[in-house]
Amino acid sequence: MHQETIKTVPEPTLKRLPLYHRFLKEIHATGREFVSCTEIGADLKLDPTQVRKDLEAAGLAGRPRIGYPIAAGIDGLEDFLGWKKVNEAFLVGAGSMGSALLGYHKFETCGMRIVAAFDRDPSKIGSKVHGKQVLPLDELEDLARRMRVLIGIVTVPAPEAQAVAELLVAGGIRAIWNFAPIRLRLPDHVIIRNEDLYCSLAGLSQKLSQALAASPVTELPTAGPAAIGQVSAMSSI
Repeated sequence: MHQETIKTVPEPTLKRLPLYHRFLKEIHATGREFVSCTEIGADLKLDPTQVRKDLEAAGLAGRPRIGYPIAAGIDGLEDFLGWKKVNEAFLVGAGSMGSALLGYHKFETCGMRIVAAFDRDPSKIGSKVHGKQVLPLDELEDLARRMRVLIGIVTVPAPEAQAVAELLVAGGIRAIWNFAPIRLRLPDHVIIRNEDLYCSLAGLSQKLSQALAASPVTELPTAGPAAIGQVSAMSSI
C-alpha cells in the first residue's frame, strides 16, 4: 500500500517528511504528546498549510484543536518512508567519499545497512573500512544475487560510474544512490537518486557571492588560541 502511495507523492514533499520526523523526535524527547501544524511550520519555517498537506500525504491525521499525536506521527512517518525494514546495501568505491559513507552508522535508522564495499584497487581489496570488508569488484554481481541486496551506492569517479551501475543492475540491484558527477542511464525499473555535490557547492558559492556583494566583510576577527583549540577538538570527533 505504501509503495503505491509513495509514487503519487511529489518529490518536495518526500524531502520534507524526514524534517518532520526529526522535529517530532526532538519534541517527543521532552515529553510532549501532541503538536500542531502551526508549531511545526514555525520551527521549520514552512507554511502550516503545506505541513498539513505533507502529513496527510504520508497518511497522518491530526485532531481539531489538539493537533497530531507525536508518537503515532513518528511511527507513521517511519512506516511510510520504509525505515522500519532495514535494507542491505553494497557500496562501490572505497575512496574518500565511500569511506566516509561506510563510517556513517546512522543510515541504519533510516532503513539502510551497508554490508560490504567493492573496489578495483588491489591495495584496498581485503582491507576493512569502518569494519566493512572491501571485496573485489568482480564478485559483486554474484554476491548481490545470492544475498538479494537491493541497494547500490556508487562512489567511483565519473568515467567508471556507468559501468559500475550496470554491474549493480545485473546483480539485481533495484535502487542506486549515485555520488558520481554523472547522470546514469539505466532501465526504467531502477530507482536512481543522484547526489551532485558540485551543484550543491555551486548554489552555496553563488548565494555567498550575493551576500558578500550586499554586505561585504570589512574586517575578519582574529581567532585566538581558545578558538583554535576548539576546532582541533572537533576534528578529532
